[in-house]
Amino acid sequence: MINKIYLYPLPIRIWHWINAAIIIILIITGLQLRFSAFAIMEYSTAALYHKCIGFTLVGSFLFWFIYCIASGAMKKHYSLRLRDIKRMFLQGLYYAVGMFKGKANPFTPTLEEKFNPLQKLSYLTVMLLATPIAICSGILLSDIFFFLDFIRAIGGLRVVDAIHVSVGYFFVIYLLIHIYMSTLGETFCSYIKTMITGYGRVKIHDTGEKDIETLK
Repeated sequence: MINKIYLYPLPIRIWHWINAAIIIILIITGLQLRFSAFAIMEYSTAALYHKCIGFTLVGSFLFWFIYCIASGAMKKHYSLRLRDIKRMFLQGLYYAVGMFKGKANPFTPTLEEKFNPLQKLSYLTVMLLATPIAICSGILLSDIFFFLDFIRAIGGLRVVDAIHVSVGYFFVIYLLIHIYMSTLGETFCSYIKTMITGYGRVKIHDTGEKDIETLK
């Protein structure tokens, strides 16, 4: 039996699309600042946008972190468990080979656990490692003279800049992979539609187990 279920509450859906816009703008302006040939706007304009939007990323991150802690989502859906470590290889093998051969996904999303082990690892890496690094290094670079002592303590301006640029490239790669993975639902846009409406389908088996399927 298939039932509709409300998978993504409105605050998370709003945050998701706002955060996506923030990341895309930061990537575009960052490329403009890094490569002069990438001439979409004036350098000074790109620098201003990059700094202002960068500070909005701080608010976006804090909202996500506080919401996930307060709602229990961090512990319920993001926490890596021992069984996740054991299943990472199978999930990686499926993504690398299995899904191209029509094999079944080794992970079935449930109401109690929405993300597979590699999804958990990637989301935690992005939100609890890459994003804080991008924010902290960006804040230091936003006013070099004010934070000069901190910059020197880390290793100098070149080190901070290299860290910030490297994490920027990481976000570019992650965004491309994320967009690609979002097209792998039952239909090309089914995952995207679920993140817009918040609703998905739940398959209830005879045993009572509930499996989440994306709403067409």
